[in-house]
Parts: sequence; structure tokens; C-alpha cells
Amino acid sequence: MHRTYSKLGALIAMASVIIGAFGAHYLKSLLSIQSMESIETATFYQFVHALGLFAVANNYRYYRKKRIIWAGNMMVVGIILFSGSIYLRILMESLGYGNGWMVAMITPLGGLCLILSWLMLFVGIPSADIEEPKKNEEN
Repeated sequence: MHRTYSKLGALIAMASVIIGAFGAHYLKSLLSIQSMESIETATFYQFVHALGLFAVANNYRYYRKKRIIWAGNMMVVGIILFSGSIYLRILMESLGYGNGWMVAMITPLGGLCLILSWLMLFVGIPSADIEEPKKNEEN
């Protein structure tokens, strides 16, 4: 499972860089300042939480707790709902499908998923060190 979260983190981080570069170089002349700021926010949160998936992977590798799996799943869902809804809203606006207010209502749900993912990671990491089996000291 830790490899899955590491690979997802890498892909999601790559996508945020691609979207950010596309926005900065191509969309800048087509979109409003407010839309560009929204894209910057979405790509920032996407990238930060992609790095968060590496934290999930690393902690799952050592602790193997279901709460850490929940943290990773919530983080992926949060990225899709939060950043994805922002991208979709801007796309809808630019294509003339209104202001995307219905899609914008998904964004806070994505933010809540991101918050809960960090909480799940927090509670999934044991408070005390897990004891390792003692090595046989006889040679």
C-alpha cells in the first residue's frame, strides 16, 4: 500500500506542475485574475497534499494502521474534490457554461476531506514507539 500512495503522490505532484505551468504560460492571457488565483490555489493545495501522500506512505510502511490507509484515501478524495472542482468550475466558466456555482459547492467538501486526512494520519501514528522483537543475544 505504501508504494501505491508514493506513486499516486508522484503522479498528482506531476499533474500539479503541468497544470500550474499551463496556467502560467497559456491561460494567463485567457482568464481573469480571480480565475488565475483560483488555479494557483488549486495547484498549491494539490502539490502540498501530493507530498502529504508521501508522508502517508512512509508512515504506513512502519505502522500499518487502517487509520493511515483512511488518511491516504481521504487525501486522494480531497485532492480530487477540492482542486478538481476548482479546475472544473474555471473550465465551465471559460466555456460559457455559467459561473459554476454548483461545482463550487463541492470545493468545501474537498477541503473537509483534506482536513480529515491529516487528522486520520495524526491518530494513525502511535503515541509510543512500537516495541521491536528482542534479538537473541546468544551467538
